[in-house]
Amino acid sequence: MGLEKAVLIGIVTKEQDEVKSKEYLDELEFLTFTAGGFAVKRFTQKMDMPNPKTFIGTGKMEDVAQFIKDNEIDTAIFDDELSAAQERNISKILNVKVLDRTNLILDIFAQRAQTSYARTQVELAQCEYLLPRLRGMWTHLERQKGGIGMRGPGETEIETDRRIVRDKIALLKKRIKTIDKQMAIQRGNRGKMVRVALVGYTNVGKSTLMNVISKSEVFAENKLFATLDTTVRKVVIQNLPFLLSDTVGFIRKLPTQLVDSFKSTLDEVREADLLLHVVDISHPNFEEHIASVEKILGEIKSGDKPTIMVFNKIDAYTAEPLEEDDLETERTAKHYSLEEWKSTWMNKVGNNALFISALNKENLEDFKKRVYDEVREIHVTRFPYNHFLYQDYNEDGLVEE
Repeated sequence: MGLEKAVLIGIVTKEQDEVKSKEYLDELEFLTFTAGGFAVKRFTQKMDMPNPKTFIGTGKMEDVAQFIKDNEIDTAIFDDELSAAQERNISKILNVKVLDRTNLILDIFAQRAQTSYARTQVELAQCEYLLPRLRGMWTHLERQKGGIGMRGPGETEIETDRRIVRDKIALLKKRIKTIDKQMAIQRGNRGKMVRVALVGYTNVGKSTLMNVISKSEVFAENKLFATLDTTVRKVVIQNLPFLLSDTVGFIRKLPTQLVDSFKSTLDEVREADLLLHVVDISHPNFEEHIASVEKILGEIKSGDKPTIMVFNKIDAYTAEPLEEDDLETERTAKHYSLEEWKSTWMNKVGNNALFISALNKENLEDFKKRVYDEVREIHVTRFPYNHFLYQDYNEDGLVEE
């Protein structure tokens, strides 16, 4: 089956200038590809605020409609969350499938959910997204404006559907609560071992790093949200065991429904003693990614945990060249060499900044030593008398049990 052809639509506002709008659309294009689509064209419009009826202006909407018709496009994807009314109005004009960023992310999550727990969480998020939008599904009845056999069944049908969805939400929440309790017991049963959690933006290489450290196969690929379920491994570096967990990747404009329904996945982060914040330094907007992750960590009250910044993918990093005779262009962060980034971050967080390539196993020994030192410090504080009891390690100081 071929890729679905899509057009992407975004706006440029005071809060979201052209540069930021382009970044968001780049990300939307990657999300579209991850979901199984292909972005044929992008449309952007400068506006003070989105049009409450159709998100973009009438003229621009006509351009989009014409392009869709001429190029047999399947789907129109908007970079911001659309209201139920906007979605309804746009669908009537474009006559193709209309998705917003939230809907697209939910679709990817639905594709990626492997365990029944992840599937339950995704289903809950989808139901919560669907509830306010149900009315749009009954427009065929609204348009008939009464008549024989049409006195009020539309409303009754909508109410029936709403009740079904609300009941479903209550049921899913109950199911999640039960699994949460089981997971909390599991976490309790893991004893007082030091817990380390990998966090970071989506697609920064957390799963690859997890595989390298724990010598186990965790699903990893160059798409967004490759991992939805938290994977926990017991790892031993030198003589010291600890628990390492890989968590779902964060993303800008992450739908609220998803933050809520993936709460327990984030419990691994909340209960961690040490965070390894993995960053893809080869991404041109990695500093914004760091800010997004720190914002979500703040929201789940984990912003003040001991954290090591792990700058991954140094093998793929390239600075933007600055021509010697180019006197016009001002030298900015995008022209920094890797060495300049190192000194910048060393100044910010001292030896809590590490630069590695998980894929090429570059600087991994330094990484393991730094993690070992940090875990040992936490361990010694917790168990002052028994931190040399563990002797089950191999010649390179690494055992995964």
